[in-house]
Amino acid sequence: MQLGMVTYLWGAKWDLPTLIKNCEQTGFAGVELRSTHAHGVEVTLTETEREDVRKRFADSPVTCVGVGSACEYHSPDAAVVRDNIELTKKFVVLSHDIGATGVKVRPNGLNKGEAPDVTAARIGKALRECGEFAEGYGQEIRVEVHGRGSQDPKFMRQIFDLADHPNVGLCWNCNPGEVKDGSIAEPFALLKDTLADVIHIHDLYDPRYPYRELFRLLKGIDYHGWCLSESPATDDPIKVMNYYRVLFEEWTR
Repeated sequence: MQLGMVTYLWGAKWDLPTLIKNCEQTGFAGVELRSTHAHGVEVTLTETEREDVRKRFADSPVTCVGVGSACEYHSPDAAVVRDNIELTKKFVVLSHDIGATGVKVRPNGLNKGEAPDVTAARIGKALRECGEFAEGYGQEIRVEVHGRGSQDPKFMRQIFDLADHPNVGLCWNCNPGEVKDGSIAEPFALLKDTLADVIHIHDLYDPRYPYRELFRLLKGIDYHGWCLSESPATDDPIKVMNYYRVLFEEWTR
């Protein structure tokens, strides 16, 4: 397992050179570039600009793990779902062009007045199409466990059974709501065979989530993916990142 970060809060205001420098300085080996943030790596980049991003990472010890989109497919409006699928495909091409390996997407809740099974079928179908497209670029669609109702492990299992594509994987998100009697053994067992090459972790010191157990469970399935910190903002991110790395290394040792 390797430690990296999502530019969601810690790195949201860092341009790309600063982001790479700060990750290198603190021992964070990889980064997921969340769309719309200051790094500026977006689907609108030209071919030359994409090559520049690729080269910046290639010339550093920091790996560009992937791109973090906000693409979602739960809407009952077919046009909205189609727009999100087509945008996902653009992110897949971007990720490929900059030397990364996947795109984070998400469910973002259940629809009022619609049976969850119907919503799951819509999401699963969209994910299958995205997975088929991603396969042609050697990319992974990483589905974050996310959204009110949709982050339920049983619902996530349902959409993965419906998507049923090897290039679609689950981005575990360490949601406190999945903890039962202090353990995540049950939801982990339900979803462990779907895990993507990337998972998101948050406050390792948060007593509401059993991170020690998570790392034991990951070791138990010989997980060799990325653990990306998506932790709260701080006034001193460099110091916090250094402490965070030490704690991560100790707990995964």
